[in-house]
Amino acid sequence: MTSVTQRVRGRPAHPNGPTFLTYTPDGTKLITAGSNNVIRVYSTGSDGEPTNIDDCQENNTAVAASNDIFITGSEDGSVTVYSLETYLYERLLTRCTLPIRDLALSPDGIWAAVASDELEIKIIDIRDMNNVLRIRDLPKPPKHLSFHPSGSHLAVSCTDGAVYIYSITTEDPNLSNKFDGYIRRLEPDDERSSKAIWHPDGRAFAVPMATRDVQVISRDGEKQRAFLGGHMGDITALAWSPNGAMLATSASDRKILIWETKTQKVIARYDYTGVINFAWHPRENIFSFVTSEGELFIYPSFLSPDNAQLLQNPLQPAPFIHDPLSETSGSARKTLTNGLKRTPNDPPKRQGTPNSLDDILGPESAGEEDDFVEDDDGAGYSDEINRYGKRSYDLLNDYEGPVPKRRATQQSWEPSIHESFQPGSTPWRGNRRYLCLNLTGFVWTVDQDTHHTVTVEFYDREFHRDFHFTDPYLYDKACLNEHGTLFSCPPTTENPAMAFYRPHETWTSRADWRTHLPAGEDVTAISLSDSYVAVMTSTNYVRIFTLFGLPVKVYRQKSSPTVTCASWRDYILTLGNGPVGGDGCTSLLYSIENVKRDEVCQSEDVVALPDNTQVQSVFFSDQGDPCLYDSTGVLLILQHWRTPGQARWVPLLDTKTLERLAGGRKEESYWPVAVAQDKFHCIILKGGDQYPYFPKPLLSEFDFRIPCTTAATEDPSNPATSEGPRLEESFVRSSLMLSLLEDLVQATNASHSQKSELSRREVDVDKLLLQLLNVECREGEERGMKALEVVSLMRDRSGKLLEAAGKVAGRYGRTVLQDKISELAETRLMGMDED
Repeated sequence: MTSVTQRVRGRPAHPNGPTFLTYTPDGTKLITAGSNNVIRVYSTGSDGEPTNIDDCQENNTAVAASNDIFITGSEDGSVTVYSLETYLYERLLTRCTLPIRDLALSPDGIWAAVASDELEIKIIDIRDMNNVLRIRDLPKPPKHLSFHPSGSHLAVSCTDGAVYIYSITTEDPNLSNKFDGYIRRLEPDDERSSKAIWHPDGRAFAVPMATRDVQVISRDGEKQRAFLGGHMGDITALAWSPNGAMLATSASDRKILIWETKTQKVIARYDYTGVINFAWHPRENIFSFVTSEGELFIYPSFLSPDNAQLLQNPLQPAPFIHDPLSETSGSARKTLTNGLKRTPNDPPKRQGTPNSLDDILGPESAGEEDDFVEDDDGAGYSDEINRYGKRSYDLLNDYEGPVPKRRATQQSWEPSIHESFQPGSTPWRGNRRYLCLNLTGFVWTVDQDTHHTVTVEFYDREFHRDFHFTDPYLYDKACLNEHGTLFSCPPTTENPAMAFYRPHETWTSRADWRTHLPAGEDVTAISLSDSYVAVMTSTNYVRIFTLFGLPVKVYRQKSSPTVTCASWRDYILTLGNGPVGGDGCTSLLYSIENVKRDEVCQSEDVVALPDNTQVQSVFFSDQGDPCLYDSTGVLLILQHWRTPGQARWVPLLDTKTLERLAGGRKEESYWPVAVAQDKFHCIILKGGDQYPYFPKPLLSEFDFRIPCTTAATEDPSNPATSEGPRLEESFVRSSLMLSLLEDLVQATNASHSQKSELSRREVDVDKLLLQLLNVECREGEERGMKALEVVSLMRDRSGKLLEAAGKVAGRYGRTVLQDKISELAETRLMGMDED
């Protein structure tokens, strides 16, 4: 940090009292307004006298500028527009009944937001003063306004101590978010600041807090980094540098501090008294500020050469605790660069020819009439400058010089792959994230800068106790079941990657264990079952341990890179990237292995995914069947997976077809949690949320509904026509659940209750077919062949249900159908029917 003692000379701009200033977006002019009726316009780089605009309103309270005009607000409630070309009054933009407190111009210079002591904010189209958007639901008068860099949102700091974010993309602005508990309650004319200032990248804003610190808050409402301990007095002004690399603050402690955004450290300190407003020059190393005594300070070479280099950087990111731009979250498919990249050995691009016509005339866009000729019909007579700075010529447009013979091998095409992810985990949001979410409970962690704190909570607290511990290893993955909790952490410079298992109950003194992975390996996914622990690594190894840390197997997965895994009892399901398809994306392959029997049930089979679709979660149901939820909102289950080569993914539910979403009444998505008790358990995400967050979300459940083709024929207004499609879907779904249970009973040592459940489900399927027969008979004689087909699908061997089917046909007078049903019953009774 540097403490600057050199002082610049102040210029008397206005009398004692509140003084305001602003730069034009191009930085050529600086406008100041104060308590007198004179507005001063200073030219950047000139030491001459400013241009004075006399006979203006007195007691000005705000000023904002574009490149062509500037507007001022005063205590008499008037908002006035002045020209920067003629330096004359242009027009009265609006008038309020109470004093103006702040003005803000949208980034495009078209809209002017006006805040006064009224409980209303006006957003006025400068081109058409009759086009006005109004925000009327404020509980207290506003004090500060700030446009989002995109112009789509407006941040309002109110005197009630809350910051309100409004979306202004529609004619009726609506409240997007409210942030309470950050800024202090201030009177409208207080010199202290409570302004929310958007970071130039638009993902967060900063507010001065009552603790004299500055807190950064992301748009989704999460606390991010903070600028702490710099001031001993209340903050009076704050502003980001144009590229967001620095933050300037001033306070009543007679200090101006310059903070580096990346480190949140003070890099420069300036001693000035009574600073109440300041502004960064949009392009140069100039900083201007005004005091409560009406003095203006224009500070050239404000930053030291070392710090001034920060101004030359491109747009810098907002200071997030965990920046989502630098992390790969969830199961997002990371698109890699396709095509050939330029290498240092590639021929350079063509340079401009000295004294060429282009050099003499200058760039096309430099002329005042550059848009005189428009190629609006695509005829090609208005060509653009090509990549070499020349006017294009079709034959040379794509020329890049000779291609080396071995270039294809040196720099080859790269496919898009499925990135690895941990099922049930969420990315960082602020300093918190979920490591695991399932029906047993949830695991979440909090970043405390030097360490993490991990909390494990259970839904059933009669059998398990919640626990909490300090995490110095920074665990980033977790699995939770009724027997224990599994964690893993990434490697650091001091420690290799590690897996840690902690059982919930033990009859020995110590049963938890840790295992370190070899150097160079990172954990990509973990899974936990009642029997085994599975760890997938960045070297495509699958490492399997018992619940007490004994290594059982280590093998390299065929499909790589690895994606994720899931476990149930003795079975482990692994996912990995397979061959590249015609769309340039790798296919997703899965394998299922029984570790105890050392048997492979499915080997490198394809996961059925549509194009441009990613897997969001993979897990086993409560009956032990693999389930998958994809980014299109479809839940799939794997049928016949215990028989090699017979597995297939069957859709259980398409969440886009839920009745609650019909007609676009709700905008929501669903975070998969589990499949249990023949229901889909999930967390409902409102609006545009992609992940659940705190406080602990509630679980919802939905019945399965297989998307049959007949669903489109349902007519809710006519129950008679919708009964058939409903029964057909129920038949398909019941048959699927019966098939899954049959596979389970045949492959395991089934209990009596499971066998009884199997018999009950067989009868239920036949009852559904009996109801379908009733519908077909009611429709007419012409449906007789389909009705007979429905009866032939019955599994009934006793003949009771077939007898009931004949009675149904007889009740509707379908004698021919009744006779054929009797023949079918006799054939089955004699054992002559063919499977």
